[in-house]
Amino acid sequence: MGVGKLKFRDKLKDESEDIYILALESSCDETAAAVNKNGLKVLANVVSSQVDLHKKFGGVVPEIASRKHLELLLPVIDQALAEAGIDFEDLDAVASTSGPGLVGGLLVTLTAAKTISLALNIPLIGVNHIAGHIYANFIANPEIKKPLLCLTISGGHTDLLYFEDLRGYKILGRTVDDAAGEAFDKISRFLGLGYPGGPAIEKAARAGNEMAVDFPRADLGDSYNFSFSGLKTAVMNYVNNEEQRGNELKINDLAASFQKAVVDSLTANLLQAVEKYDVESVVLSGGVAANQRLRSYIEEKLEEHNLKLYYPPLELCTDNAAMIGAVAYYQYLERDFAPLSISADPSLKL
Repeated sequence: MGVGKLKFRDKLKDESEDIYILALESSCDETAAAVNKNGLKVLANVVSSQVDLHKKFGGVVPEIASRKHLELLLPVIDQALAEAGIDFEDLDAVASTSGPGLVGGLLVTLTAAKTISLALNIPLIGVNHIAGHIYANFIANPEIKKPLLCLTISGGHTDLLYFEDLRGYKILGRTVDDAAGEAFDKISRFLGLGYPGGPAIEKAARAGNEMAVDFPRADLGDSYNFSFSGLKTAVMNYVNNEEQRGNELKINDLAASFQKAVVDSLTANLLQAVEKYDVESVVLSGGVAANQRLRSYIEEKLEEHNLKLYYPPLELCTDNAAMIGAVAYYQYLERDFAPLSISADPSLKL
C-alpha cells in the first residue's frame, strides 16, 4: 500500500538503527497493546481479555466486544508505554491489525492507530492478524532456521505455508470450509462443554478414549487443503443417532475422538508437505497451536524426519499485540506503510 508524498516527522530508519513500534490488536475479544524494539524484542505486551464476558453467550458477541475495546484501549496503551519505559515521542511507527476479524473490533484499534500516526506524524502500518500469529514464533524462537513450513490454525483460518525467509511465503493449502478452531468452538457448544471450544475440548479429551469413535477425515486428494465441515456434521449426526436410540453419551470420549480426527487431518497435510519441501524447521501458530495433543503428535512424527517443531509459549498463541509489532517491523523495513484511508477488512487473507 502506498502512502503517496507523505512526509514523516523523522527520517526513516534502517535495520542498523533501533526502531520502536507501538502495536495494537483488537480483532476479536482481546484488547492489546505492545511496544516492540527491532521487531522481535518485546518491551511490553499488555492484553486485556474478554473471555469471561462472552462465556455466558457461548461465543463472542461483536457489539459487546467492540464497546469493551473502546473502554479498555487507552488504559492498555498507557500501560504498555509505561512498562516499555518510553513516551509517544520515542515511537518510530504505530501499527494495528487491519484484518481479518470482527469489523467493529478492528475499527477501534485501526482508528486509534490512525490518530496516533496523524498526531505524531509517524508511519502507520496495517498488519494481517494471521501473519501476526506466524511471527509470534520468531519472537519466542529467533533461532528458527529457514526455509520452513508453518501450520497456522485459528478460529477463522487454517493455512499451510512455505517460508523461504521472513519476507516472503507461499501458500500451500488452506481450509475450503470451516477452520479448525471454528470446528472446535461449534462442537464444544454442541456437546455442552462451553466456550472457548479449544481448551474445553482438550480438557474433556484428557479423560476420554480417543479411539472410541472413528470419525471421518476429509480426503482432498493430493491437495494441501483442509476441510472440517464434514467432520463437524459427522459428530452431530452421531450424537443425534445415539440420543434417538436412548444410548448414554460419553462426552469425554466424543471430545477425544473429535480432537484426534482434527489432529490427524492437520498432521497428514503437514507431513505431505515435509516429504516434498526441503525445510530446516516446522512451526505452529494460532490459537489452536496451544493444543498439547496436536503439538505432541506432530513432534512425534517430525522426529522421523529429524525436524524440530517450534511454537510460541501459550501467552503468544492467543491474540496479542507483540506479534503484530513483529510483523510491522519487517513491513517498516520494506517501507510498506498504510495510508490514513486504510479500512478494516474482516475477511483479509494472507
